[in-house]
This record gives sequence, structure tokens and C-alpha cells, in this order.
Amino acid sequence: MRYKGYRITILILAALIVIETLLVIKLGIKQAGKITKVTAPIAKIAIVIDDWGYNVNNLDILNQIRYPLTASVLPNLNYTNEVAQQLHERGVEIMLHLPMEPHEKYRLEENTIMTSMDEKTVNEIISQDLANISYVKGVSNHMGSKATEDPRIMSIVFKVLKSRNLYFLDSFVSSESICFNLAKKIHLGFARRGVFLDNNEEPEYIRKQLEKLKKTAKSYGQAIGIGHDHKVTLEVLKEEMPRLEKQGYKFVFVSQMIKK
Repeated sequence: MRYKGYRITILILAALIVIETLLVIKLGIKQAGKITKVTAPIAKIAIVIDDWGYNVNNLDILNQIRYPLTASVLPNLNYTNEVAQQLHERGVEIMLHLPMEPHEKYRLEENTIMTSMDEKTVNEIISQDLANISYVKGVSNHMGSKATEDPRIMSIVFKVLKSRNLYFLDSFVSSESICFNLAKKIHLGFARRGVFLDNNEEPEYIRKQLEKLKKTAKSYGQAIGIGHDHKVTLEVLKEEMPRLEKQGYKFVFVSQMIKK
């Protein structure tokens, strides 16, 4: 009888061990699934807002956007200094939006860099512009479809940026831009625009462009979208950025996407 009691006890203990092992395995699989979901690669998106400096109308909207933004500030405008200061205080990364020569016959900003200029003139313009704007981390081209195709003029610009440890964001307004290859050659910090967000200032159009930006980021791991200092653009971003974050996209500054 005592031997039979031992056998029953051993069988019960063995059954408990099997049950416990199965529970541990099941829990481990469940936890492993959670870990995989959390540590999966997240596509990065940088949002750039161009053409700050004409006014201060849309600064307050930025208080409602709790995500990294990068702003391109134009030099030599009435509100350039004030806007740069207020953007910085709101945690926005700042770039100099450097006016450069386009193919089109638009009205040009003061001290636009022209392909006919000599090196001394270009250097003086960039130095004056940088002195005009505080907290600059990088430079992007304002217009510049002609200038960004010109190896000589871009070599002069890039030489100045590298000496000042500034990156360059190619707004990519020309498919013939030589900026990528030139920046790579001299090891200058560089990034390129993926999608323009608001060529049409309609909310639905901007949302569709954000969807394009999302797809680009998913394909390449990261993408940069450029909008402008328009109320409608910032209002749509305020609504849509939280939704994109929930879908797994991470918002960063342009400086966090720079490659050399």
C-alpha cells in the first residue's frame, strides 16, 4: 500500500511539472511576440516647414504640435530674427533657407546666390545670412533649380558649410541636382527631400501627400517631407502626426537623418 501511495504521488508531481512546463512555454511565446512587436524597425519621418520669416502668424500653432519639426528660415526679412528665436524656444530645429538661382524668372530674394557669382561673393552672402539667423544646424536651398545643377557654385557653398560643420538638405527642386554626389565626395552631411506636402493648399491634398511620405519612409526606412509656413499645412500636421505615430512612424529632426 505504501509503494502504491508513492507511485500516485510521483505521478501527480510529474503531471504538475508537465503542466508548468507547458504554461512557461506558452507564456514565453506570448512574451516573445510582444518583444518582436516593440523592437521591430520603425520608419523615421522628418517634417520640414519652409519659408519662415515673412511674418509671425503661425507660431502659436506650433505649441499644439508635440513632435520634432525642422524649420527653414529665410534671411534678411522683417521677422527673420524674431521667428528664429521663437522657433528655437519651441524646440524646433533651425536651418538657413538659402536663396539660390532658379531657372524660372521668379522675383528673387535679397542676396540670392547666382551661378555667375565669384567665390568671394558667395562666401560673403552665406556668412551674412548665417550671422542673420541664430541656432542654425544646417542649410537648405530656397528655389535653386539652376544653382543646384552647377558643380562650381555648389562646391563653393559646400566648402563653406563643411568648414562650419553644417549639413545640407537638398530641397530637390531639380532632377538634375548634383548635390548628392558632390556631398558624398567631400563627406558633407547631407539629406534630400522626399515629398512636397502642400503644393496645393487643400487639406485633403496635404493628407494624400502625407500618405505618400509614409509609403516612402516605409520603403526606405526614412523620408523627409517639406511643407511651408501656411496655417492649413500646420493644422493638418497637428491632426495627422499623432495618427502616423500610432501606425509606427517616428518623427525626428533632419539632423537625425544626415548621412556623410
